[in-house]
Amino acid sequence: MDGGWSNIRAFGLAVAVTWDKEHSFRRWYEEDALRLVGELAGFTRIVTFNGNRFDFEVLRGYAPIDLLRRLSFDVHEELHKLLGHRVKLDQLAKDTLGTAKSGDGLKAVEWWRAGQKDRVASYCEQDVAILRDIVEHARARGYVVVSSRQVPVAWD
Repeated sequence: MDGGWSNIRAFGLAVAVTWDKEHSFRRWYEEDALRLVGELAGFTRIVTFNGNRFDFEVLRGYAPIDLLRRLSFDVHEELHKLLGHRVKLDQLAKDTLGTAKSGDGLKAVEWWRAGQKDRVASYCEQDVAILRDIVEHARARGYVVVSSRQVPVAWD
């Protein structure tokens, strides 16, 4: 079966980055996929941005992910439900935090193919830090900003 957006699990894991208070940032590569799934299964909540549609589907190529989905809080999905349209992480970061991402998924693929693996991992770390900061902002203030509009949220 071929990869592509209709078969995300065939993409394979290049690099994943996690953050938690105990370990800070950690990088996981393809050979770490099973350990990553096991690690994630030990958390009470997994916060992602489009993780249900993408990240967990990639991991499904390595292990069952049903438990991960039950633990998932997908910010992208939550905002889509609230707003009725998709929001990009970069726009959410600019609007809510005043910061921007250093690239995008297509650039990351280009960097990976060019052998710039540390650059891709750093890009992923930045995405995770942005997501962490957006969630912390939302928890502290009760809203995020999308297109100059304060969107009330109650994220615990």
